[in-house]
Amino acid sequence: MELSLQSRDVIAMATAVSLSHEMFDAALLLGVCDKIVPGLLMGALSFGHLPAIFVPAGPMPSGLPNAEKARVRQAYAEGKATREELLAAEAASYHSAGTCTFYGTANSNQMLLEMMGLQLPGTSFVNPNTPLRDALTVAAAERACAITGQGEQFTPIGHTVDEKAIVNAMVGLAATGGSTNHAIHLVAIARTAGLLITWDDLDELSRATPLLARVYPNGQADVNHLAAAGGLPFVIRELLAGGLLHPDIACVGGGDLHQQAREPWLDDGVLRWRDPPAHSGDANVLRPLSDPFDPEGGLRCLSGNLGRAIVKVSAVKHEHRRIEAPARIFGSQDALLAAFKAGELTGDHVVVVRGQGPRANGMPELHKLTPTLGVMQDRGQRVALLTDGRMSGASGKVLAAIHVVPEAVCGGAIAKLRDGDLVRIDSEAGVVEAKVPAAEWAAREASRPDTAGNRHGVGRELFGLMRAHANSAEEGGSALFVEG
Repeated sequence: MELSLQSRDVIAMATAVSLSHEMFDAALLLGVCDKIVPGLLMGALSFGHLPAIFVPAGPMPSGLPNAEKARVRQAYAEGKATREELLAAEAASYHSAGTCTFYGTANSNQMLLEMMGLQLPGTSFVNPNTPLRDALTVAAAERACAITGQGEQFTPIGHTVDEKAIVNAMVGLAATGGSTNHAIHLVAIARTAGLLITWDDLDELSRATPLLARVYPNGQADVNHLAAAGGLPFVIRELLAGGLLHPDIACVGGGDLHQQAREPWLDDGVLRWRDPPAHSGDANVLRPLSDPFDPEGGLRCLSGNLGRAIVKVSAVKHEHRRIEAPARIFGSQDALLAAFKAGELTGDHVVVVRGQGPRANGMPELHKLTPTLGVMQDRGQRVALLTDGRMSGASGKVLAAIHVVPEAVCGGAIAKLRDGDLVRIDSEAGVVEAKVPAAEWAAREASRPDTAGNRHGVGRELFGLMRAHANSAEEGGSALFVEG
């Protein structure tokens, strides 16, 4: 996982190497899972004169219900389920070709591409190995040929991805409760397109965008249920009707964003598009703009004397969105898990896992913490996470202030925290702070994390240059924007 974020930049560079041969009329980008779509898009944007169409694989069919999967994971974290039971649940959850069915980074990727007009309409959540999926793949290849510079419908990616497309992507992220990873990826994508966005932009748009979808971890449904209820065509139509999206972007399928608000179907084997259903097929999963799950979207930016952070609130109940509790400091997620197993994490606390940023160790997702933190919260403890690292794109029900900048290894204020310091995280007020007297706080020195173990082994030694030059999480967590 310490090479996970850096793999995005490697994919971007590999895409650029491929396209640098200057012998292509257009590009078909086979982007699906977490870092692949951002990497491909960043690489393709360096060739703004070329048309590019993304071709998704679609999600696997639904497997084990998400509630049962989460139950087994938490039981295993408590020692109440065996490893065999855990593996059986995981195998039943991830059982086929296609993306994972929860609404993590992979499926958030697909949503963003539809919102930006880079995929054919309604193609994100069609299962692989089906006649409709095969027809859509053929249609994408045919459309790529139609939009080259040799025809009359030339649609280069540099004309598709502009300011309006990036805003549409941010609005879509808020409206659907998408992955926190895009607080990093979208920033990097925009920079590659010559545009600057910040977490303040994400926060402002999220506060102005109603939440229209509840898909795991923001609910119990998966993306197949979302698609059956009306899917992204329904979401796009509702947001357009409310004036929350820019319709006038150049979509690869032709026309503007109104044309993206359609769903594909096979009419006696012939691929056609039609309007989405007038009403949601399941109001527990998808709702119209007139009756949202929440008047605001899923992401918040926090700031205070600890720096700036991102928090995903769409999966967090209102009673858990604020906390003021003593800090418990850890240098890794494994150290936190060991303390939990030893029975040391009792009472209320903010667990702090630092030294996890882009320059420290490549910013791995701290996904192993989700079940453990969930167990403590279910026991009645008031808990939260504070970290300069990432959580999984499936960040769950526990309040988590993540991506803290500046990171600890760069002397960020999170490195000043000591065990027992009172920490306040308030996602409603947008605050993350240490409740330490100002004079004492100003006099404290930051404790630089020990990163010696992050430099070698499992390929780490090949990425030292990227770690050394990575910019902050709010700037995209990338080493590709070094000047000079």
